[in-house]
Amino acid sequence: MKPSQTKLTYINEIDMQQADRWYVIENTDIIDSPALVVYPERMKENIRLLKSMIDDPDRLRPHVKTHKSKEVTRLMLEAGIQKFKCATIAEAEMLAMCEAPDVLLAYQPVGPKLMRLVSLIKQYPVTQFSCLTDNSEVATQMAEVARENSLVISVYIDLNVGMNRTGIVPGSAAMALYEHCLQLNGIQLLGLHVYDGHIHEINFEKRTQEYQASFAPVEQMVQELKEKFSIAPQIIAGGSPTFPMHAKRPAVQCSPGTFIYWDKGYQDSIPEQHFLPAALLLTRVISFPDKTKICLDLGHKAVSAENPLHYRVFFLNAPDLEVISQSEEHLVVEASAPHNLKIGDILYGLPYHICPTCNLYDSVTAIEEGAVTGSWKVIARDRKISI
Repeated sequence: MKPSQTKLTYINEIDMQQADRWYVIENTDIIDSPALVVYPERMKENIRLLKSMIDDPDRLRPHVKTHKSKEVTRLMLEAGIQKFKCATIAEAEMLAMCEAPDVLLAYQPVGPKLMRLVSLIKQYPVTQFSCLTDNSEVATQMAEVARENSLVISVYIDLNVGMNRTGIVPGSAAMALYEHCLQLNGIQLLGLHVYDGHIHEINFEKRTQEYQASFAPVEQMVQELKEKFSIAPQIIAGGSPTFPMHAKRPAVQCSPGTFIYWDKGYQDSIPEQHFLPAALLLTRVISFPDKTKICLDLGHKAVSAENPLHYRVFFLNAPDLEVISQSEEHLVVEASAPHNLKIGDILYGLPYHICPTCNLYDSVTAIEEGAVTGSWKVIARDRKISI
């Protein structure tokens, strides 16, 4: 995005009176930067909106990879959400520490991870855990380990519908794996897991068409399972871009995750979903390399850097700034016209990709009514909590 040629305006008294500055924090002097700040009231609104987009909230299974915290998990539990999805043992343990009733580890546990899952099941009996498998060898090993530990491990078959990352393609091989798992003592086969993360078309109609094409083989497999085994498998499917489509299927559990914090990437690419940005980066001006260049303390270690420079952060109170370089601890932006920024001034940045950005922070700062109200540990950013 090219900056405009008009003089840039930033936070000042006139701006405060003329614009909706929901994100402005009064006591920023107690926040060191860079910092990730979160807004609980906006999170609660996002949870309310999520529940309004589906016929039965019991079909919601939010992914916790975005926030990785007990405080956010508890907000969802208080709102009546009972099922959750995660990608790591640490995230699963964080959910169990909150006494989440139903937790899917959306990963195939291989090597030590399988034994860690067994330890989780033993240590947290209040939570019903499940995991994924996409091949008979791992499923067989899982069943053996379960029997050795006097357990039954709940499992979903992971289907590959185009993401080409994990999973088995729906069809005869997937049917054979399903039948194999049904025959294993030590495994309880619950159903199918379908992640269509390859679908990110901005146009809603085209995205819907891509979704329908990717899900058609799943529908065919479900029909075959019903005919062969008289089984109607549970289905867990989708992420944020396809959530509205899966929400219309009564038999599908939906697992969006980014909704809780939202970000600039999804704000731009799935505009039909009206979730509120609820997590921002607070950064300070630390230097002026020249008259138009501004250096901020927002390096690679403070914001997810997998995207091109222009698609890492968007400054709400300085939208015309153009990012021109970034290193480990510094971000340099260009102003195309004279600016009134001073050393120490604060910018509020909306990250393009909040999930890996959140993983860069040990804790987030909670903001309510414009003031700091607490610090929330991002406890599951570590690979291990206790197990």
